[in-house]
Amino acid sequence: MNKDVIISVKGTQYYEDIDFSMDSIELVTAGKYYKKGKNYYVTYKETEMTGMEGTTTTLKIEDGKVTLMRFGPKSSQLIFEEGQKHLCHYDTPHGAFTVGVFSNEVNINVDDFGGEMTVDYLIEVNQIKTGKNDLYMCIREANLTNDKFNGSGKDTDYTIS
Repeated sequence: MNKDVIISVKGTQYYEDIDFSMDSIELVTAGKYYKKGKNYYVTYKETEMTGMEGTTTTLKIEDGKVTLMRFGPKSSQLIFEEGQKHLCHYDTPHGAFTVGVFSNEVNINVDDFGGEMTVDYLIEVNQIKTGKNDLYMCIREANLTNDKFNGSGKDTDYTIS
């Protein structure tokens, strides 16, 4: 199984020390979705819009656990497992450091056709909580159709199922 997919990602960070303010980023991009053994993988290329151009993001989706891996100029690895704290590598434009990732909730609902997952987690730097974070990802198969084919062989319509 190796499928072209449309990936919707929404990440929200809540800052408790700044009047409960928040930052959100939403991204819709094309990527790949495949299965190795019992685990699913989704991979996509970051863009200038996310500030990580040249970086490839891969998520390994296991039973109850998600590992986010970034490869390229901004490499990092974050592990999300409900009720667990993991020490993880995180690379920024200002340098690399180790962060603590504590996942309050990890909900995974994926199968061979795609699906959704949500993660509610806290990040700690030097054992100080920096805020609460939510991650939502939706993975949908990108089906190639030629309903609007005009005979030139160049018009192709992509739909999300």
